[in-house]
Parts: sequence; C-alpha cells; structure tokens
Amino acid sequence: MSNRRRFERILRTKLRSAGRQYAEARHAYEAARNVAASDLPVDEEGRAKIVCRRYAERRAVDLDSGFRPDCFDADHVDCQGCVEDIRDGRVETW
Repeated sequence: MSNRRRFERILRTKLRSAGRQYAEARHAYEAARNVAASDLPVDEEGRAKIVCRRYAERRAVDLDSGFRPDCFDADHVDCQGCVEDIRDGRVETW
C-alpha cells in the first residue's frame, strides 16, 4: 500500500472518530440543557430523574428539545401525559 493511500485511510479514520465525538458531545450538551430548563433533579450523568407513568418505575432519562424523554412513545397515552407533566413541572421525580 502506498504512503498516500495509508495517509488517506488514517485521515478518514481520524475524521470519522472526531465526527462521532462531536455528535456525542453535542447530544450530551443538548440533553443537559433541556434537563436544566425543565428544572428536574438529575443523576451523576446529567439525566433527568423521573418516575415513568407507563411502567411506574424510576428512570434516569435524557430529554430532547420538546422535553420528551428518550423512552417516549408518541402513540402511548401515558407517555403523552408524562411529557405534559414535565412541561408543567409536576412530573413525579426521585
């Protein structure tokens, strides 16, 4: 393999890795910002500590910009109620 091809392969690998790290950091920042905006208690990793209405269990979840937990199911009434409670500041936490 020529030096040029080896260099190109290494460069592509490094750029992909940097892109993944950027995406992970951006996701973590967005999740933390959304949790902070919702004023919910958080765990050590910055995830919101809520009680799931659907399964009645404690969960640590990331929230998206619409204050939807990462376990949100748009077709389930309990999940819809959970998001409404988060937005209204009356969701059960732990």
